[in-house]
Amino acid sequence: MFLNDYMNENFPNLNLKPPLFYNWEIGIRFELGEERDREYHYENNPYVQGVYKRAVTLFESLHSQDEEVFVVVDVNDFGDGRSYKQKGRIFAPYIYEKSVLYKIKHTEIPYIFPEGDEVGKYKTHSFTLECKVSDIKYTPLLKAVCNQDLEIKPSIFHRIYFLNIKRKTIFHVYDDRGCDLLATSTESIRDIYNAYNDWILDYDKDEIDKVFK
Repeated sequence: MFLNDYMNENFPNLNLKPPLFYNWEIGIRFELGEERDREYHYENNPYVQGVYKRAVTLFESLHSQDEEVFVVVDVNDFGDGRSYKQKGRIFAPYIYEKSVLYKIKHTEIPYIFPEGDEVGKYKTHSFTLECKVSDIKYTPLLKAVCNQDLEIKPSIFHRIYFLNIKRKTIFHVYDDRGCDLLATSTESIRDIYNAYNDWILDYDKDEIDKVFK
């Protein structure tokens, strides 16, 4: 299956760009980090450990090890002459078997935030890998995404999406503050809604509750 086919079939007219939660009718926005400490830039900080725990717990609750997923990584290209041909470098530290990296597909698409491209030279490079969850070192990958604003290494500033082919969901940790979970039906994620209801972002909770009632 190709990513475009998956999106057209399950999430028609949805652009894979943040904020996902506000652009699809069925979804949950979870809060990952509570009461951020000013001294948060070390890994053993309780705030940071809490962020990691929530991100990994939600991921594992949504994805079984034997399920197939699309992992999509979007990279900004600001026309600064950098080469994006070494596509495996983005995934390599987070994939167990290097042979899986040969399945990566690369497409160049218009910059997904056109309002920020005044000169019209920006682009987005989208890298897609279809693999099993068990192929991914998802714990360090999720931690690196959460680290992007925490002054902790390693960190990943690219946007990373996990699309569960069987369950028809999209999971996106945007930074240490939170993550979005989208689905094609409420029933497919009702167990997660019930189990982690206390983690739902208060700001959007009333609207989310209406969807699942």
